[in-house]
Amino acid sequence: MSHVHIIGGGLAGLSAAVELAAQAKVTIYEAGPACGGRARSFHDKTLDALIDNGNHLILSANGLTFRYLDILGARHTLSGPGIPIFPYYDLQDDLAWTLRLSKGKIPFWALPGGRRVPGMKLSELSSLGRFLKANDNTVVEDCLKPGQFSRRLLEPFAISVLNTDLHTGSALLLGNVIRKSLAQGGMACCPWFPEIGLSETLVDPALAYLRRYHGEIRTGVRVSAIEREKGRVTAIESTEGRIELGPEDHVIVAVPGPVAQSLLPEIIAPDAFESIANAHFKLSTPVKARGVVAQARFVGLVGGISEWIFLKGDVLSVTVSAANRYADRDSNEMLATIWSEIRRALDPVLPHPLPVAMPPARLLREKRATFAATPEQNRRRPTAKTDTANLALAGDWTNTGLPSTIEGAIQSGLAAVSALGFRSAIKHTES
Repeated sequence: MSHVHIIGGGLAGLSAAVELAAQAKVTIYEAGPACGGRARSFHDKTLDALIDNGNHLILSANGLTFRYLDILGARHTLSGPGIPIFPYYDLQDDLAWTLRLSKGKIPFWALPGGRRVPGMKLSELSSLGRFLKANDNTVVEDCLKPGQFSRRLLEPFAISVLNTDLHTGSALLLGNVIRKSLAQGGMACCPWFPEIGLSETLVDPALAYLRRYHGEIRTGVRVSAIEREKGRVTAIESTEGRIELGPEDHVIVAVPGPVAQSLLPEIIAPDAFESIANAHFKLSTPVKARGVVAQARFVGLVGGISEWIFLKGDVLSVTVSAANRYADRDSNEMLATIWSEIRRALDPVLPHPLPVAMPPARLLREKRATFAATPEQNRRRPTAKTDTANLALAGDWTNTGLPSTIEGAIQSGLAAVSALGFRSAIKHTES
């Protein structure tokens, strides 16, 4: 029976392992104390609360993500309004509004009548066409037509999706996301997020599934070298010792790009990165909003530091994408600014205003959260298939055609499985 050794227990590695579980023996080697990588939750001692290391919205268009959850029997762990609604608050203009997308592909939502972006003109929709036609040299700002549609929707959407600024972000990658979501109609854009936490939705069910198939999950084991001979991997060096590989053994390297390059110096991978900051505030009682915010349980912000506020019981979590621009800002000052933005956005929809004094809070900065999604960095992304017959690559930094997203990570794991010749939901291509 084939044995697949998966180096890295993040979402890409878990995706590959779940796909392989019924086809081969699977062993995951994860250097950290827990699997999940950038998509996990943990109990924070400072706040005495369960928090995610990063907030993620999953759109209904993310077919591979929902397939993964269905295999695990974990779709029910997601929460969402079930319809394509997105409440927003413009901090510059003190304006609350809700984007209510049409269910079908025809953008009736863009017509006058209260469902569209306030102040937008119908002609501004041409920006979407520019993204769909973008080439691998085009940057986001080249496609944006000036106006409220860009300022209040496309610009924050681009920064959230790419985690890269508008001046350097790849319009091609953003166009690929638009093509799979907004261009397919509103029902492809229904927002979902974990009811409890990322681990409880994406990681723990996967580990339970793998154990049912007798898969091994070895945390705290770092792989330091991959030995190759005659075009095949023959051994792996790890902190647990040397692991000899037989003729039926395969390897998937599903670690971050810089780690993959340390193990495989010949590969070319992205070498510029962007950070993400996530702020978490612990309240004395759960937050209970009214109206559309209660229905969605999140709010998008425009014109400030904060981008998304997630209402998670007695915890309010905020995402700040493309956070390299805030690297030199004091954490306490950032938290105070974010708290003031939360109060301005949420107080109008709460039965009682939030306290003026900031509650206990944590700011988590992930310095290398994603590769910088620029045209130059996108061209450095390798395919899953390598020149070594029994070795494949996985990770959202590989050439998925998507930026660093949950969907991209899961897709990369499937591509690695296919590149090794196993059955997969996607077919292997050389591109």
